[in-house]
Amino acid sequence: MKDMMPDNISGEYQEHLFSYHDGTQRKALFTNIETQLPEGRLIVSRTNTDGIIIDVNQPFIEMSAYHKDELIGQPHYILRHPDMPAAAFSDLWKMVQQRNKWHGYVKNLRKDGGFYWVYATVIANIRKGDITGFTSVRRRASRAKINEAEILYQTL
Repeated sequence: MKDMMPDNISGEYQEHLFSYHDGTQRKALFTNIETQLPEGRLIVSRTNTDGIIIDVNQPFIEMSAYHKDELIGQPHYILRHPDMPAAAFSDLWKMVQQRNKWHGYVKNLRKDGGFYWVYATVIANIRKGDITGFTSVRRRASRAKINEAEILYQTL
């Protein structure tokens, strides 16, 4: 996974160096520019058991600002925003690996450095008793819930 490039960023940005659980690092560039998911649109993605993206729908492509071929084969954490606490994703993985449904508010990072908030539901895909991957469906989050999540995430 490549570092984010200043040429792709709209407006003034800050830098953040991520160190991921798999030992990789990535420089993320982010702005304060929010894009709202249109009401009634659903973002859908599927990953393999390692969290590598294997399929996305058109709203996912539009909201992430990546091309489909830039997303397929990448770890889903390509969208992780620096404001998101690691504890939220730790809880997500724990829940879905136990075959439980996970719900939560997520601030995602766009390719252009902007961000968008969603209410996400993640489930394990189970075939013949085995987990074969995960599906995430995201919808627009209410401003009140986003405000609550922002306060909570600062404490994690």
